[in-house]
Amino acid sequence: MWIAPRKRARHLLAGLALAALATATPAKAADYPARPVRVIVPASAGGLTDVMARLVAQSLSESLGQSFVVENRLGAGGNIGADAVAKAEPDGYTLLVSPAGPFSTNDSLYRQMPYDLKTAFAPIALLAQAPTVLVVNPQVAAKSVAELVALAKQNPGKINYASQGVGSIAHLSAAMFASMARIDLVHVAYKGSGPALTDLISGQVQMMFENTNSSAEHVKHGTLRPLAVGSVKRSPILPDVPTMVESGFPDFASVQWFAAAAPAGTPADIVALLSRKISEALRNPATAQKLANVGVEPLGSTPQEMAKFVAEEMARWHKVIRDAGLKPG
Repeated sequence: MWIAPRKRARHLLAGLALAALATATPAKAADYPARPVRVIVPASAGGLTDVMARLVAQSLSESLGQSFVVENRLGAGGNIGADAVAKAEPDGYTLLVSPAGPFSTNDSLYRQMPYDLKTAFAPIALLAQAPTVLVVNPQVAAKSVAELVALAKQNPGKINYASQGVGSIAHLSAAMFASMARIDLVHVAYKGSGPALTDLISGQVQMMFENTNSSAEHVKHGTLRPLAVGSVKRSPILPDVPTMVESGFPDFASVQWFAAAAPAGTPADIVALLSRKISEALRNPATAQKLANVGVEPLGSTPQEMAKFVAEEMARWHKVIRDAGLKPG
């Protein structure tokens, strides 16, 4: 049964609050970490999530004097890696660095989740965000979002869009766009950005919402044409590209975000220590510059701020999924 977004947000926030309360166990941070820490990433090596995780792992290794080892566990839209963390011993030695899916959207996309999103994790911190950009193959006869909408209405069901997989930010962003514009687009899911971009550049598919960093070089060389970015403000990497808001979609927002969490029940002082060290690293000018170079904006937050943000995002994307008519699989 669909739950109204505002009510659903209250439910999730209450659940995350319970998970946070569950971390209130005796203090153990004084000797933490005493051995290497696993950082599980539910995404492939070399992608933006992996880059974020390795940056976080390196900074924590340096500040806490112990190894933080990244482990990539793919599958089921991130659920396999997230489930491994959810079921791990809540001692601070298994962490999750993930994009939005396992935290906010998968609950609306999968009929059966291997973990309970409302109680599985102890939020640590928001890490960063990266806007998406709507790009098309240069052979597509559209040089603006308005022209793309007109073209799609003239050719219903004939424009294909690529994504990194079902439930990915590219999939949901295009579904949101199609729903708002009232156009009929065809989804073609790939296993990652690489093959999706390859087919987009070759003309096998016509459009895609991709992160700005992956798209920028292709835009520079003319193999992709950017139409609009999904963030509310223009991207410094693509400053001449308008936003979707500027392009006539005032309620459109498509930003990939990344966060860190631990299993529910992890001692509160360890969670607080990790949150503080991560936020300190993200405020470091050198770290901020590294992220800016790949089109990512550092965030940082308290566990409570992350819990509130995730609840709001879950409600927002739940509405998008419902309005787009996407059914849980």
